[in-house]
Amino acid sequence: MASFLWHKLISFYCFFLSLAVLLCYGRAETSSVAAMYVFGDSLVDVGNNNYLSLSLIKADIPYNGVDYPSKKATGRFSNGKNAADFISEQLGLATAPPYLSQPDSVFVKGVSFASGGAGIFNTTDQSLLKGTIPLPHQVGYFSTVRQRLVKEMGSSAVQEHLSKSLFPVVIGNNDIINYFNTGSDMQKKYTPQQYVTLMVSNLKELLKGIYGLGARRFLLVGLPPIGCAPKQRYTSATNECNEEVNNWSKKFNEEVRQMLPELQVELKDFRYSYFDTYSVFVDFIENPAIYGFNETKAACCGLGKLRAKLPCTPLALYCSDRNSHVFWDVYHPTEAAARIFISKLFDGSGDYVSPITVKQLISM
Repeated sequence: MASFLWHKLISFYCFFLSLAVLLCYGRAETSSVAAMYVFGDSLVDVGNNNYLSLSLIKADIPYNGVDYPSKKATGRFSNGKNAADFISEQLGLATAPPYLSQPDSVFVKGVSFASGGAGIFNTTDQSLLKGTIPLPHQVGYFSTVRQRLVKEMGSSAVQEHLSKSLFPVVIGNNDIINYFNTGSDMQKKYTPQQYVTLMVSNLKELLKGIYGLGARRFLLVGLPPIGCAPKQRYTSATNECNEEVNNWSKKFNEEVRQMLPELQVELKDFRYSYFDTYSVFVDFIENPAIYGFNETKAACCGLGKLRAKLPCTPLALYCSDRNSHVFWDVYHPTEAAARIFISKLFDGSGDYVSPITVKQLISM
């Protein structure tokens, strides 16, 4: 009996020792990330648009935030946390605050420039120019932040700091959406192929700009099948995906994946991980039960067919089973879907992340 108890004690000790080692190892992996500087659109906006008085693209009203810890709208286009929150959690960092909430701060611990409605071009819709922060303007804000960091820390310390930081870039969704909107000016100027190629060319130059300001480790997030969002399905009599929009989303992703290795050759110490959001999303649609979803077409919050006729406002209806929905509103994922996306990003698998995993990226 005594021998049995002794062996049990040893087993428990070994278990807790192993757990401690794993926890320490996890912290060691993430400790190499000094800060996170986020560029992008509403998928990672944590409240910047709340500070744009002329913006019509805001998530500062119920029912947004119904599942956020505060139970209040935070400017996130979600029922709770979004992808930016989950990336930060995986890295052991606090969520980077919205730049416009503290525009005079130094932001040593990181900041988010992401803005709902933002695109690669100076504006994806002229009527929204004053209501969003397009990627070129986000890069301009980062330049201002870097200048303040240099005053605070000194040039060499800032370069060391930024080289150890992570730079997620989540952009391009609005450029595609607005191109295919009825009456788009861009359709009159460019064929779809010309437009996508121009998107990628501009993105390349903007990434060079971010690199020139000190960034070295980039996380590029590809476009999902945008044509499968409730707003895109709404126009189909049978609620099917808009395959034309999907095809050009996929084409953009392909050209980005061809462009990134070119940057790696051109720019010393440029390192990146590319996340194949498109394939993950297709898996959600084809195998929803595996992920706990039973609704992949309709939004949780909205009105009308697929709850996509009208967006998520206080006049809308919202579902009680939010964890079973892929979409929160007409374009944005639920907290549950965003959490799974980011777990796929960090699970170490090469199925969705290339040419190196995020864990490999942050250890470099």
